[in-house]
Amino acid sequence: MKEVVVESFTMDHTKVEAPFVRKCGKIEMPKGDVITKFDLRFTQPNKEVMSTGAVHALEHLLAGFIREELEDVVDISPMGCRTGFYLILVGNRKENEIAIALINALEKVLLAEEIPAANPIQCGNYRDMSLFGAKEFAREVLEKLKSKYNNK
Repeated sequence: MKEVVVESFTMDHTKVEAPFVRKCGKIEMPKGDVITKFDLRFTQPNKEVMSTGAVHALEHLLAGFIREELEDVVDISPMGCRTGFYLILVGNRKENEIAIALINALEKVLLAEEIPAANPIQCGNYRDMSLFGAKEFAREVLEKLKSKYNNK
């Protein structure tokens, strides 16, 4: 049986400094298409986690806002550890491009007045969302990302 390597398990979570954007995967498809995966880390692993309500609200908000900033988004999904999100896109993208798009999307989170699709028809757990929590994490992450990526 072939040994399977899970990329996120190879990263030393004690040596990273959140927040950050990290290219963590690239798949070249047989017909030439490229799929790229990014680690959008919001909080320091094993030190701070986002509440489920904040993560869930950010998931709904970023689902639209990141697509307004980037073409060919396949998915943006929360990490089970609640320290960030995975972003999957078509195309070979650079970390700085993704970081700037995330900064712009988080700016929109701060302006949001409601959470999209926060109802029982469009969401399987619509009661567990916090717009306030989403904005708090967005504000905190935004300032740190701006200092890291806006100068590149």
